[in-house]
Amino acid sequence: MTLPLIEKYRASKFSEIKGQDMAIHEIKTFFNGFPKKRALILNGPVGTGKTSMTIALANEYNLELFELNASDLRNRSKLEEVLKPASTQQSLFKKGKIILMDEADGITASDNGGLPELLVLISKSGFPIIITANDIWQRKFSLLRQKCQIVNLKELKEPTLVEIINEILKKENKHLKKETVNLIVKNAKGDVRSALNDLQTAISLGEDTLLSELSEREKQVTIFETLKKLFQSPFSSDTLEIFDNTSMELDEIALWIEENIPAEYEGKALAKAYESLSKSDIFKGRIYRQQYWRFLVYQNFFLSFGVSSASKVKSQKFTQYRPPSRILKIWLANQKNAKKKSIVSKYAQMSHMSKKKAMKESYFLPFIIDKKTEDKLDLDEKEREYLQDKRGAIIVSSGLNKFRIN
Repeated sequence: MTLPLIEKYRASKFSEIKGQDMAIHEIKTFFNGFPKKRALILNGPVGTGKTSMTIALANEYNLELFELNASDLRNRSKLEEVLKPASTQQSLFKKGKIILMDEADGITASDNGGLPELLVLISKSGFPIIITANDIWQRKFSLLRQKCQIVNLKELKEPTLVEIINEILKKENKHLKKETVNLIVKNAKGDVRSALNDLQTAISLGEDTLLSELSEREKQVTIFETLKKLFQSPFSSDTLEIFDNTSMELDEIALWIEENIPAEYEGKALAKAYESLSKSDIFKGRIYRQQYWRFLVYQNFFLSFGVSSASKVKSQKFTQYRPPSRILKIWLANQKNAKKKSIVSKYAQMSHMSKKKAMKESYFLPFIIDKKTEDKLDLDEKEREYLQDKRGAIIVSSGLNKFRIN
């Protein structure tokens, strides 16, 4: 099995780590001064090389690396069971040992959580403990910060990411367009892990597949930002225009809001938000049944201002918004089916045949309906895109002169 690029080209020594010279210097200084401080926190965004930095440190000093994932050790008993022996037992084959507590953001701070026990173990450990975190400045980590030295890792600059990607392409004997490399770097936003994952997609599945994935990802990022503004920003007259910068339909946005309301609101605010969502849905139904498109402004009002104003006290917490996967798939399928029915109806009328017969021939419509016929049928932009997608889904079976449509 081929290793992912992120693992295949993971740095194993300091000289292979790019863009983090200051952090490397601080880590070496910490290690040479041990045991003045018994724990080191590597703090920085995802994909800045925190874990790779620890692996490189172990290799440079011929140390055994005992690795833990804090998200799997969320309570005191588990930490004591696993981490305590590791912090006191000598290494058998190496000069010493480093204990890596990865992803500390997942440790709980309650009395029966892992954080209080971690603080005790730091003071008792005979070996350095290295802790990685995406945001160590959370309030729950105040005592932990006092016991540790903090080294901040920064997001990698674009030229550095370009250098890393080009080196890997050379080693893999692969070539990508300069525009594709620049797009990968731009979307990575300083995250080398993200950049290498996208590079893997481009190499394995082709540049067109990568471009399609990046387009869909950008669409989701936009809705995440929109939801954050909707739920966490003070509501005002600008709230009515909050959906203007998204490429999603209002009905699809409603599904995202419905899925994530419980993650932001509770109590009376939760009830008010759902009431506004319900009223928005009522106007949507009237639009579909009666074609009263002037009601669209009311649907938008309750979906934006109504949901946002459900709570006057806005939370600034980080919320991982979830896509409405099951319902969204059903809705998208219905949308595609609606386009197909609309095209079939227009084709049946132009061809003087029944809709039932036209539907039986729908398999061939992408071939039958050319550009001129699209104009005659007065197809809208979305109907034309539907046919274009169908044409693009033709697969030529290898060794056979047959075609099938996915």
